[in-house]
Amino acid sequence: MIATRSKKRRAKGVTRKRLSSLKPSPENDELYRPVDANDPEIQKLADSIKRKGILEPLCVTRDNYIVSGHRRYTAATVAGQVTVPCRVLNVSRERMDKDKYVELLREHNRQRDKSLQEKLREELVSVDPHQAYRSLIDHRQQLSLVDVSTVRIEGEKRRSNISKAKLEMLAACKRIIMEDRRDYWPMSVRTVHYALLNNPPLRNTGNANSRYTNNQRSYKNLSNLLTRARLIGIIPWEAITDETRPRAIWEVWPDPRGFIRDEFNGFLKGYWRDLMQSQPHHVEVIVEKNTAWPIVKDIAMRYRIPTTSGRGFPSIEPYRDIAERFWTSGKDSLFLLVVSDFDPEGEEIVQVAGRTLRDDFGVDDWNLELIKVAVTPQQIADLELPPNLEAKETSSRFAKFVERHGRNVYELEALTPEQLQDALTEAIDGVIDLELFNGELDAEKNDATFLQGVRNTVTETLKELKID
Repeated sequence: MIATRSKKRRAKGVTRKRLSSLKPSPENDELYRPVDANDPEIQKLADSIKRKGILEPLCVTRDNYIVSGHRRYTAATVAGQVTVPCRVLNVSRERMDKDKYVELLREHNRQRDKSLQEKLREELVSVDPHQAYRSLIDHRQQLSLVDVSTVRIEGEKRRSNISKAKLEMLAACKRIIMEDRRDYWPMSVRTVHYALLNNPPLRNTGNANSRYTNNQRSYKNLSNLLTRARLIGIIPWEAITDETRPRAIWEVWPDPRGFIRDEFNGFLKGYWRDLMQSQPHHVEVIVEKNTAWPIVKDIAMRYRIPTTSGRGFPSIEPYRDIAERFWTSGKDSLFLLVVSDFDPEGEEIVQVAGRTLRDDFGVDDWNLELIKVAVTPQQIADLELPPNLEAKETSSRFAKFVERHGRNVYELEALTPEQLQDALTEAIDGVIDLELFNGELDAEKNDATFLQGVRNTVTETLKELKID
């Protein structure tokens, strides 16, 4: 009597269902490899079921869809079972949102052995696409932040205090650095110098003839004033850089654990999709001077357009690289956007670029389109840019420039950063297919989701390393 009762005793919440009434979930194959009845592992499981029965009940929905136990279901079928033990969830597959149902499958199959591909597909279920893309962008912005290091002063050097006579010039510098160009740190002293020329202050308010001008004396005054302002904390150190004196700082770790932790913090976050890959034309940007480089680079980065700073007339190597990228792209046309001063040299940079690409590297005229983005006569007129310099008579191109445009010249710094960025954006939008570009942006968001899934998968796999 006791034995009979024992056979009838059932685990709490478990019921037996006819095998023929159960239905595999189609979504299971989206997450995991399909179950093959001829798989040796399934055959082994079937033999075990014949001898011992099913030790762990299947998990099914109210409408008899299998949530967990597809392998046991297949093995039980091979073993010739008629009924199987089941736990019934209080849900119906037919009434559930598909995404929610896939999440349910994933949660009820956490314990099973899976291939790396299956683990990846599981992680993709829970990745928030918007959060994954935000994480990718945040990592890029973190990498672009200025690496600030403190300055250790050795020995003794006495500097004079900033006098009241210098306050007008100091206020002009602060406005340029802290307000007008805050988004373009670090900047060079030369950048501040050219910006001051747009609305020159007095270098000394006690001397009406000390108006700031484009000469060596004014530049030295500026350099000295910025140094003192940085030393007493009026202007942040990280706002100014000296590009003419490169330095190397080695990134080191106290042990491998710290290195591994830092590497995983950035693992698969350095991805940039080629947003230009579907465009019909290859596009490149050349900027004449480093003072405009960070302003131009911000816009070029949004489009993933290669950009070259020439520091005047580029050497032959950058032109070779541009030609190589063009030929490698397999596209029919090269659009070269030039950002340079409106002066004899700035206008000639456009011509030199065209001749070099055509005559030295075989980019035919019909393949090459040159566009002067800034500074142009139209911008000078539309923006009413004030002239503050004249063309240098010592320039070999002086006569040609004066004959065409007159003596007044306008440097890139005459444009505000916003005006220069607007001009470059308009030029780029004018030569690309915006619909294709936006399609690539959407694809990059999907890429971010996929990469976040891979990150999660690898992180879970490597947790056994116990990297804190």
